[in-house]
Amino acid sequence: MSNLLWKSLLASPAVEGAALAMSGAAMATEAQSNEIVVSEISVLESEISVLEEVAPVAEPIELAVVTEAQPSEVVASELSVLEEVAPVAGPIELAQVTSVSELSDVRPTDWAFTALQRVVEQYQCIEGYPNQTFRGNQAMTRFEFAAGLHACLDRILEIVGTFPTDELDAIRQLQQQFQAELAQLRGRVDALEADVAELEANQFSTTTKLRGQVDSNLVVPFDVLGATDTSTTFDNRARLNFDTSFTGEDLLRIRLQAGNNNGSLGGATGIAGFGPANAAGGDFNIGINDFFYLFPVGNRLDIIVAANSIAGDDYVVSTIVPFDGPSVLDAGGPLFYDVFAGGDSGAGFSFALSENFVFDAGYSFGATGATGGSNPSTGIFAAGDQSYIAQLSYISDGFLDIAFTYLHGSASDALGNVTEADTFAVPVNFDFGGFMVGGYFAYHDFETSGTAVAVDDDTSWMVGFAVPNVFGAGNEFGVYGGVSPSTLATEPLYIEGYLSIAVNEFLTLTPAVVYLDTDSGAADDTGLFGAIRATFNF
Repeated sequence: MSNLLWKSLLASPAVEGAALAMSGAAMATEAQSNEIVVSEISVLESEISVLEEVAPVAEPIELAVVTEAQPSEVVASELSVLEEVAPVAGPIELAQVTSVSELSDVRPTDWAFTALQRVVEQYQCIEGYPNQTFRGNQAMTRFEFAAGLHACLDRILEIVGTFPTDELDAIRQLQQQFQAELAQLRGRVDALEADVAELEANQFSTTTKLRGQVDSNLVVPFDVLGATDTSTTFDNRARLNFDTSFTGEDLLRIRLQAGNNNGSLGGATGIAGFGPANAAGGDFNIGINDFFYLFPVGNRLDIIVAANSIAGDDYVVSTIVPFDGPSVLDAGGPLFYDVFAGGDSGAGFSFALSENFVFDAGYSFGATGATGGSNPSTGIFAAGDQSYIAQLSYISDGFLDIAFTYLHGSASDALGNVTEADTFAVPVNFDFGGFMVGGYFAYHDFETSGTAVAVDDDTSWMVGFAVPNVFGAGNEFGVYGGVSPSTLATEPLYIEGYLSIAVNEFLTLTPAVVYLDTDSGAADDTGLFGAIRATFNF
């Protein structure tokens, strides 16, 4: 059989299915004419080349071309050679089936089930054994292959023969009519292939992508808070993420970060949540802010191992509330995650219990310093700052998202005093379609050795609403407020209204108005600020 004919046969869906499922094909009878025998010998030649790859024989096999009317001796000789490589089963009469369900030993889980189903039911050119079995794992004979191929070719010729001549003519006319356009498309594809080849040759890395983010905050105090937030400030934060994947499903991230925030937007008060959300202190000193490896184990379990900057909500798949991310004030991210959530290094996992239920857990510890886990005299489990978290989340695509969270954290001061906190929290979000209502409630139980804190327990909460896609896709308007957790006998209050505007895929502008109350009893314990944040992603 010529290469051209063989390639054209493989291009047919019917022949592709037959090649996958031919082990139950009909067994052919010996041909009586020279033309059929010559065809069989050609098939034998191609089959021998395949068999040589699967089970090489000691000596090369040569087939003789039959030119006379009595080829039986040649065929018998060739079959005897093949029987040494792959023994031929005895002749078995096969029965025609019209549905793959009639074959008792074929299951939908079989790897070639779809191909067999199509060949049997759509093209009707595969037969089964009389006892309604297919024997898909049984080696086939060369006669079986020839018979199945012949049946499928007959079926293809039958289908092509019924194709209307006028429609074939219409197809030819369309090909001629759009010949120029097809040539143009071919040229564009060739140009794209050349561009892709150039990009692959000059790309930064085959496994690593560079992603960056720059946040700039302009803060204007309308009402002075204390003695610090008295002037207009402008601070910035820059991040470069080197994201590497070795399998396409894992992530190794190394993040470089630098910033110059020095306590704007109430950050100088030291109250949790006061200050910009996307900020970093210092004088643009570059440091490694993230260093972790996230990888899947099976289809349900993800494991993360981190060497730097991981604690609290870094382990959970969702913080539930809609303000975490769009808000300018740091309090927009649920503050209960930050209560004594000390640590730099750690490990955790996320396990999908079902399509909607997810269980997350993680452990963090301080990695550096005299009491850090990297110090051989201290170790991981005796590190000064430790925390662990467990959260069960219900994440839906509909009305309700909710989670139940437990955190335990500890922190030590210069005098060796250790403060511990147990936090129990419930973040929740209700999605009404056009807007969302969300927030959280948390209870904190404090314990201190050495010195006492002002309170033994405390509560914190947040509530608000958000309207997504307002004035355009990707935008969000939100208003929320709440009380920050505190170890003092105070209830620091915060309120923010913001409008996140997605200018384009690279730039987001977020103007906001923020009200803060430290509840300290001082003359200037409240403040009102106007702020605008510009976020560049590239």
